Amino acid sequence: MAKRQLLMMGIRASFHTLAAVLVAGVIFTALFLSRNGMPKENPQSEGVSNVKEGEGSDRECNLFEGKWVFDNKSNPIYREEECKFMSDQLACGKFGRKDSSYQYWRWQPHKCDLPRFNGTKLLERLRNKRMVYVGDSLNRGQWVSMVCMASSVITNPKMMYFHSNGSNLITFKSLEYNATIDFYWAPLMVESNSDDPTNHRLPERIVRIQSIEKHARHWTESDIIVLNSYLWWLRPHMKTLWGSFEKLDGIYKEVEMVRIYEMALQTMAQWLEVHVNSNLTKLFFMSMSPTHESAEEWGGKTKQNCYGETSLIDKEGYHGKGSDPKMMIVVENILDALKRRGLHMQMINITQLSEYRKDGHPSIYRKQWEPLKESQVLDPSSYSDCIHWCLPGVPDVWNQLLYAYIVDDHQST
Repeated sequence: MAKRQLLMMGIRASFHTLAAVLVAGVIFTALFLSRNGMPKENPQSEGVSNVKEGEGSDRECNLFEGKWVFDNKSNPIYREEECKFMSDQLACGKFGRKDSSYQYWRWQPHKCDLPRFNGTKLLERLRNKRMVYVGDSLNRGQWVSMVCMASSVITNPKMMYFHSNGSNLITFKSLEYNATIDFYWAPLMVESNSDDPTNHRLPERIVRIQSIEKHARHWTESDIIVLNSYLWWLRPHMKTLWGSFEKLDGIYKEVEMVRIYEMALQTMAQWLEVHVNSNLTKLFFMSMSPTHESAEEWGGKTKQNCYGETSLIDKEGYHGKGSDPKMMIVVENILDALKRRGLHMQMINITQLSEYRKDGHPSIYRKQWEPLKESQVLDPSSYSDCIHWCLPGVPDVWNQLLYAYIVDDHQST
């Protein structure tokens, strides 16, 4: 009898223990689901986030539609005077610009957030890799921006390598990560008489429209290629050469600008299709960078430009005459055709977001390569640079967009 009572007590104890375990499990599961179902406290994480319900994946938001938000807490990412690679063409503070508000604007997409730039993450992604910017002085400015952003997390100067000997190629390298970020000068993409990186101010531009190997062999074997070509085509016609610059028997022909631009991009596309492995190389094309050379376009005074501008254009969808929609269509058609043939090149559409930034240009606050005339001194707008961009500034955002694709694996809508 005693044994039976002990057996019954043991069964009841086991039952109570099992019930307690089950109740604890239910409570733990409820708490876990509750916590994970709650919204995160910080909607702006290091990835593209904060997408509203029904608007698709957080990595498929349109990053190029949005607005500028003043943010002097997280911007600038680096300081002009602390970047050892800053260009005198872009160092506006060094050359007398007193206002600094142009450094503090952050691009805010309408339906998500841009990932925060993290230099360490970028260098880790570029470990044992080569990233190269190919194009004109605007792409070189974007390269300076990226190098300033990336190098800001490198505390030991001996762990950085820089090489520039006056050739078309400029190299920055993080030795710790074996990560290379290069710039290659090729303003018209194809071979031209403007290929010298210093002596290229010629009265007449001539291109060999079917010749790209001279340049492309220097950047084809890269892991990430960022191309641009726009500004140097902005003239009604351009002369093209069938033949060699070294021989006198070549055939020259004047071609309308949009058509010759299309021919050059077709040559680029054909080269990429044959020589680039899309499984190994990421390809990007920067859309046209707008200019602000006529204040009348945004309601300013006649015969004025970006000189003295410290505020943004607030008209949504504003387009100035410094951006040519016909050329944008050419780029889109070329990239679409490439994609149909199995090679994806992502366009980074910087045009609209940069249109608003009439405040972001150097104007007179840069190194002057030639002595100013008295008439220029009396009229600062006459020699203002309303094409390039102060750094830190707008090109940092261009690179944040690139960062979203390179590090955060953003996908276009």
